[in-house]
Amino acid sequence: MRRAIKFLHTMGAIGLAGAMACLLVLLSVTPPPTSLAGYALMRGAMGAVATWIFLPSLALTLLSGLLALAQRAFHNSGWAWAKLATGVLMFEGGLVYVQGPMRQEGDLSAAALAGAGDPAFLGQSLGAEANTLWVLLVVATANVVLGIWRPRLIRLPVRAAEG
Repeated sequence: MRRAIKFLHTMGAIGLAGAMACLLVLLSVTPPPTSLAGYALMRGAMGAVATWIFLPSLALTLLSGLLALAQRAFHNSGWAWAKLATGVLMFEGGLVYVQGPMRQEGDLSAAALAGAGDPAFLGQSLGAEANTLWVLLVVATANVVLGIWRPRLIRLPVRAAEG
């Protein structure tokens, strides 16, 4: 069971980092919103990557990490609790600052291309999205470092058996 959880956690982390790298590349080659057809196509692709790769990988990584942390071996490990804290930050940041804006901008650009929306409001979040992805990529890398290096951050006291 332990190996299966570790495998799932590793696969989720690979997918998560790959999705963030892919989104950063797509953001860097996205045409300006004045080129509406190309912009809508790229934003639709980013929305699909965020929905079908980023979000499932994020969920898999977080859930398998929580299952791993449920094992007694990690209860007194400070690095494991640090990974939990940064994992929760990754999940919140991923949902609020990556998944939501990517899908919303994809929908807005598709609506503008169809003539049902105003293209003047497009492209305002490109810089913020890239910055968020870079921050999340650094946090994800720190999580990998914590999982491999396993430093002694704090040593929690071990309770003596009662009774």
